[in-house]
Amino acid sequence: MDAEELIAKYAAGERDFTAILLCEANLSRIDLAGANFSEAILSLTNMSGTNLSNANMRKAKLNVARLSGANLNKANLSGAILNVANMIRADLSEAKLVEATLIRAELVRADLSGANLSGANLSEADLREATLREANLEQADLSGAHLRGASLTAANLERANLHRADLSRADLRGVNLCNAELRQANLSQANLSGADLRGANLRWADLSGANLTGADLDEARLSGANLYGANLSNVNLLNATLVHADLTQANLIQADWVGADLTGAALTGAKIYAVSRFNLKADDITCDWVDLSPNGDRSHIQRFTSEESQRFFNATPPTVQIIVDRPLDPDANFALAATYRQIARQYSGLSHPPSIEVNSRRTIISFRIDHDEQLFSTAFVAIIPFSDAAFTQKNLITLIKMIQPQSGNNLGVRVSNMVVQLNVMLTKTIRKIGEMKIQPVRLDRELMSIFFQSPTQTILANSSAESLMVHYHPDFGRNLANLPGANKTSINPAIKAQRFTTPPLNTVVEFVKSFYQLGE
Repeated sequence: MDAEELIAKYAAGERDFTAILLCEANLSRIDLAGANFSEAILSLTNMSGTNLSNANMRKAKLNVARLSGANLNKANLSGAILNVANMIRADLSEAKLVEATLIRAELVRADLSGANLSGANLSEADLREATLREANLEQADLSGAHLRGASLTAANLERANLHRADLSRADLRGVNLCNAELRQANLSQANLSGADLRGANLRWADLSGANLTGADLDEARLSGANLYGANLSNVNLLNATLVHADLTQANLIQADWVGADLTGAALTGAKIYAVSRFNLKADDITCDWVDLSPNGDRSHIQRFTSEESQRFFNATPPTVQIIVDRPLDPDANFALAATYRQIARQYSGLSHPPSIEVNSRRTIISFRIDHDEQLFSTAFVAIIPFSDAAFTQKNLITLIKMIQPQSGNNLGVRVSNMVVQLNVMLTKTIRKIGEMKIQPVRLDRELMSIFFQSPTQTILANSSAESLMVHYHPDFGRNLANLPGANKTSINPAIKAQRFTTPPLNTVVEFVKSFYQLGE
C-alpha cells in the first residue's frame, strides 16, 4: 500500500491499517484521526502537521519519522518505537506512550501534558521547553535528556532515571521525584518548590540557584551536590546526606535537617534563621560566617574561626534538668504529669513533655528546648511542682540581675543585647505565671507529697554543652527521708534556710556568651 491508496481508503471510511508497511511515505498535513496503525512500519514517513488524534499506533515503528507539529492528542503510542523521530511542537497531550522508545527523539516545545510515559525510554531525547504538566513518567528513562526550560509541574517522575539530564530552568513545582535517579543532573535555576524528592539520588547534581522552597528531601542523597545560592527555606532534609555538598549562601531559613550528614560541606554565607543545629553530623565543614537574620538580609551576621564553626554546627540541645533526690513512684508520676499538663495548656514554652529517668535513688527530669535564650524562663516554669520552686526562681532572677549591662562590666554589644533579651523573656514569664491557675492534684498519699518536697538540683545546659547550676538544695544527697526520726517537716525545704552560693559573675557571663558562640 502506498500513501495515495491509504489516503483514499481513509477518505472512503476505512480506519484499520494494522501492520501496514509504508516507509518514507509523505502523509503530511492530512486528516488520519482515529486511524489504527498498530504494529505498522512507518519509519522515515513524513507526518508533519498530520491529524492523528485518537489514533492507535500501538507498537508501531516510527524511527526517524517526521511528526513535527502533528496532532497526536489522546493517541495510543504504547510500545511504539520513535527513535530519532522529529516531534518538534507536536501535540501529544493525554497520549499513551507506555514503554514507548524515544531515544534521541526531538520533542522541542512538544505538548505532553497529561501524557502517560511510564516506563518509556527517552534517553538523550530533546525536550527543551516541552510541556509535561501532570504527565506520568514513572520509571521512565530520561538519562542524558535535554529538558532545559521544560514545564513538568505536578508530573510523576517517581523512580525515573534522570542521570546527567539537563533540567536547568525547568518548572518542576510539585513534581514527584521520589526515589528518582538524578546523579550529575543539571537542575540549576530550576523551580522545585513543593517537589517530592524523598530518597532521590542527587549526588553531584547541580542545584545552584534552584528554588526548593517547601520541598521534601527526606533521606535524599546530595553528596557533592552544588547548592550554591539555592533556596531551601522550609525544606525537609531529615536524615539527608550532604557530604561535601556546597551550600554556600544557600537559604535554609526554617529548614529541618535533623539527622543530616554535613561532613565536609561548605556553608559560608548560608541563611540559617530558625534552623536547629542539633543532631547533625557536621565534621570538617567549611564556614566563615552565617546569616542569622529572620529575613536573610544579613542584618545579623555570625562570623567564625574554623574551630568555632565546628562547635556551632555540632551543637547539643539546650536542656533544663531538675534532679529530685528521690525515685519517682506511680502516684507522684501521675501528679507530675497532670501538673505539667495544666502548665502546658497555659504556657506554650512548656508544650513538650520532659524525659524522665528514674533510678533507685533519684529522678532526673529533662526538658529539651530549641533555643539557648529559653533556658532561664523554661527553668522558672519547670520547677513549679516542687517545694524548691520559690528558691530556684529567686536564684534565676538573681543570676539575670547579676549580668545586667552596666558601666565597667565590659560585656560587649552582642552579649549585652542577649542579656536584655533574657531579662525581657524572664519578666514575661513571671507575669504569665502570675496569671496561671493550677489546681493541685491530690491522691491522699504521703509518699507522693514527700516526692515533691524532696531536695532538688536545677542545672541548665546550653547548646555549647556548657552547664550552669542555678539551684542546689543543701540537703541534696543526704536521703533524709530514710534517716531514723526523719519526718515530713524535717525534709521540707520551705521551712528551713537554704544555702546556695550563686556562681561567680564571670561564670554566668561565660555561660551566656557561649549561646550561639557569642563573642566580640
